[in-house]
Amino acid sequence: MSLRILITNNTLADRAGTELYVRDVALALLNRGYSPIAYSSLLGEVAQELRAATVPVIDRLDVLAVPPDLIHGHHHLETMTALLHFPNVPAISFCHGWLPWEEMPPKFPRILRYVAVDETCRDRLILEHAVPEESVRLLLNFVDFKRFKSRAALPAQPKRALVFSNYASEENILPTIRAACAQFNMSLDSLGAGSKNATSRPEALLPNYDLVFAKGRAALEALAVGTAVVLCDAVVGTGPMVTTENMEQLRQLNFGIRALRNPMEVSDLCHEIARYNAADAAQVCAWVRDTAGMESALDGLVNLYSEVLAEHRTTPPSDLEAEMRAASTYLRHWVQNLTAQHEARVQHERLKIDYQKQGREYAVVAERYRELQQEHDRYKQLLAERERLQSEEHRQLREEQKRLQDEVQRLQNQSKQLEVERQHLQSDLAEVFSSSTLRLRNRVVGLPFLGTWLKSFARIAAGRSS
Repeated sequence: MSLRILITNNTLADRAGTELYVRDVALALLNRGYSPIAYSSLLGEVAQELRAATVPVIDRLDVLAVPPDLIHGHHHLETMTALLHFPNVPAISFCHGWLPWEEMPPKFPRILRYVAVDETCRDRLILEHAVPEESVRLLLNFVDFKRFKSRAALPAQPKRALVFSNYASEENILPTIRAACAQFNMSLDSLGAGSKNATSRPEALLPNYDLVFAKGRAALEALAVGTAVVLCDAVVGTGPMVTTENMEQLRQLNFGIRALRNPMEVSDLCHEIARYNAADAAQVCAWVRDTAGMESALDGLVNLYSEVLAEHRTTPPSDLEAEMRAASTYLRHWVQNLTAQHEARVQHERLKIDYQKQGREYAVVAERYRELQQEHDRYKQLLAERERLQSEEHRQLREEQKRLQDEVQRLQNQSKQLEVERQHLQSDLAEVFSSSTLRLRNRVVGLPFLGTWLKSFARIAAGRSS
């Protein structure tokens, strides 16, 4: 009979880190003849994908008719739930992160091994939670090379860049990365939930890019495809370009939080982008594909299963009292946390009520502001109309003034011309009156009889001509 492995996780909904880890491990175990069972209280897209591949998925442990042979635990609440539901079943507990509270290691006698996915998580187990060093194993993350195939050779200069992260968005790091890429004439796309552009097949998109900004599993997958990778995170900051000089050290850190030492600044990103080297990236890709394959990682995981099962068979049954004390200690720790969370929720509700009240007040003020803004706009329109009318009136007055000025000027010019003509006539008359002919005429007209006859003749001639 194949071994039944119960894999726990806090959710099997969105396509995130541990959810995809559970999916990959469960499918690989199924292919090797094991019987994986996925358990979470919150199911979704990943759960549907597993069920479609004939991996049983449950959100209640009492639906299992037979207990599992081993509990592969992610996240302490789900792991402890499974341990308390299935007595005398051994377990291993994984730690996938330095910060998340879900990754805190639970203490329980039947947890025989603790697994860290990188050196940072290993330090959390040993140095912060007193897990004995001999109980800790290091199993680095892996890539399914059947899905993530290597791309063609990179260009000498990068042209297309991608932010591969569920947490990156326009509200945090995307504008900064875009500004850095612009200095190298690179276009930038984003892939992940934060940018509302998640995909179930990143392996089909990664080969289209020359440079990828990512961390953790996403960075490892991009490296396996053959892109150059600059480490970065929406919360922590940025890290180095992955090169042949630092790849082994960064792999031990899972390309994660401990490698992200620089602030999210354009200058820091540009410094790393400038280190782009197509030939070096190809060597990094070859090394990743030689050392980070899923099959070799699964060999290590299966060997750990065998080690834990063998130890469990050769040790006495668990002490029930010791298990109850461990469960009590665990609950006491989380009662304090849950109490604090309850107080935080109460405060949150109060703040929510205040926020809603302020929201309503804001809505009233916003409506009044809108009305005032409309009145202001109408006032501005009236002012603009008045200014337009005044401007039109001034224009007409200026035109009338100019017309009158032109008319005055014309009349003045005409008056000057008439004055010149009058002077010419006076001059002509003076010449006429001063002539000898005119003097002779005046004497003839002055003769008594002849003058009278000439005047009459002149009047008759004038009458006929008219």
